[in-house]
Amino acid sequence: MLLTGGLKSLLPHVLRRIIRCNRLSISNTSGMAEGYKQANVVILHKSLADDFEKFCHANDGPLPLLYRSQPGDWKCPSLSSDSDIRTDCLQYRKYEHGACTGSLKSLKEYSEQLKDMVTFYLGCSFSFEKAVQKAGIPIRNVEQKCNVSMYKTSVPCYSISMFHCNLVVTMRPIPESKLGAAVLATSELKEAHGAPIHIGDPGLLGIQDLSKPDYGDPVHLHPGDIPVFWACGVTGVEAIINCRAPLAFTHSPGCMFITDVKNDNVRSSGGVPQVHCISQDPLHFSIVSEEAAQKIKALETLIGIDPGERGIRHLQRRGELLGACLALSHAGSVLVTTGFPTHFMHQPPEENDGPPGALAIAAMLQALEKQVAIVTDQRAMDLNKKIIEEAVQLGILKKPIPVLTYQRESADSALMFLCENGNPGRPRFDHLVAIERAGMAADGNYYNARKVNIKHLVDPIDELFLAAQTIPGVTTTGVGDGGNELGMGKVKDAVKKHIKNGDVIACDVEADFTVVAGVSNWGGYAIACALYVLRCCAIHDRYLRRAVGFPRAPSRRLWLPALPSVTKEENLLKTLVQLGVRSGKTASLEMEVDGLPFYNTHSHMIEKLL
Repeated sequence: MLLTGGLKSLLPHVLRRIIRCNRLSISNTSGMAEGYKQANVVILHKSLADDFEKFCHANDGPLPLLYRSQPGDWKCPSLSSDSDIRTDCLQYRKYEHGACTGSLKSLKEYSEQLKDMVTFYLGCSFSFEKAVQKAGIPIRNVEQKCNVSMYKTSVPCYSISMFHCNLVVTMRPIPESKLGAAVLATSELKEAHGAPIHIGDPGLLGIQDLSKPDYGDPVHLHPGDIPVFWACGVTGVEAIINCRAPLAFTHSPGCMFITDVKNDNVRSSGGVPQVHCISQDPLHFSIVSEEAAQKIKALETLIGIDPGERGIRHLQRRGELLGACLALSHAGSVLVTTGFPTHFMHQPPEENDGPPGALAIAAMLQALEKQVAIVTDQRAMDLNKKIIEEAVQLGILKKPIPVLTYQRESADSALMFLCENGNPGRPRFDHLVAIERAGMAADGNYYNARKVNIKHLVDPIDELFLAAQTIPGVTTTGVGDGGNELGMGKVKDAVKKHIKNGDVIACDVEADFTVVAGVSNWGGYAIACALYVLRCCAIHDRYLRRAVGFPRAPSRRLWLPALPSVTKEENLLKTLVQLGVRSGKTASLEMEVDGLPFYNTHSHMIEKLL
């Protein structure tokens, strides 16, 4: 028997001959024939072949199709010169009516049945290991001399006819400092599954225990390693099991077919990817193209001007808009709050900065088919319902948004509001957004910019943001322009130092992401634009859908109309004036926000963002 030493440098055709002679004492092909493509193998009856090929094309992350044979053809000339699929895998599995009925070293005894069967050769992540190592990244399973870990997930593949199953993934521990390099090294190797489909907590894929893989071996994580998951060709095995074909064969997981094709040829996948952390509990990273990230940073720069000369540049942190929008992009259900009753001598006391930005965010979330609701003060319920009705009439919203209120009735009221039956494991919302919402100061009061306590007009919605910090998987964003808004606690030290009356008015409640704008509405417009940019990013779209199903081509019909426009915002501001909602700085019932004229100031900002 031949041992593993030197196998990584042997040419593929030599390795296949050795495997054919059954002279290897190894259990998998990871690390062998470095730099050459390896393939998963699925062999099924010719009557099923067309549908299985469609299934592969519909899920090309886990099932990148390298070659489909003719019935009874045991060779694959485009992948290898002298191969025989009956003998050239280390080990095979036999499936009958969905049940694995044996492991085999050779399929020669089934040659007669194979005459009516078609072989599919599917890309394998073993193919990218050399590229990852070249980038200076350790391959832990190779170091530990074991098979890669493979797990069934809760992610459904796109079904075709009788082929349906959940995605299977491989997991490779990657040092956190090397995550970007690992994504970059694999993103172009689409025939080896391409970039990861998830980085972070395995529970987000429905994987309960990394120490118990469904296929392969457990791989030990070193301190500082992050679990990184790639789509896996063993997904095809799950599809074979579920289709219950009378007879089918596959490779044994980890025992790949080694081709003569090098990994040199790559295809562009939509730009250079970047990795960004969007949550610590559970740990979750997202992927976006460098181009999309730069566009969003440009949006952040645009809204960062300080027309009121309040010193907000001291509060700004680069990258917060990108982080907030990546988290929102992954969210399925979003709760938005706004309302700053600064004009306590008027009825209604609300200012007109906040509601337009909140509706701009809500409109884009609706277009992206996310659930969205607004929570506001009990006393402002009727006003908010009227504003939403008008927004639907004006074409800003596709349909009305639920308007909720929150009151503290007991110590767990916030948890009961945010989660089903108060269970932190079943949150109703994935993300909370506060935009120009009065925020609680360190003394428990709420102050306008002039240091007037308006607590009697504000319901304790801050408690929802505090409770969200204790609920795994719920992230928060605060949008503000003066430091006294909900969520600005993240920059409270800067508020106290640089903002007038900051030592008193600074909000004490933090959000995970703090978007600071010259006018809060601008922050809402920028979030809507950034969500659009993300949805049009092919790299981010692939990561969102876990590389299963078809790419979501930019839908101008659905998404473009959801963006804010000068006309829509002009009409909305006119509506707010008619409802008696005043400009924040001047209390004027004119076409202005925060004392700045809509025309030539706010209208120009909207045009620049677009």
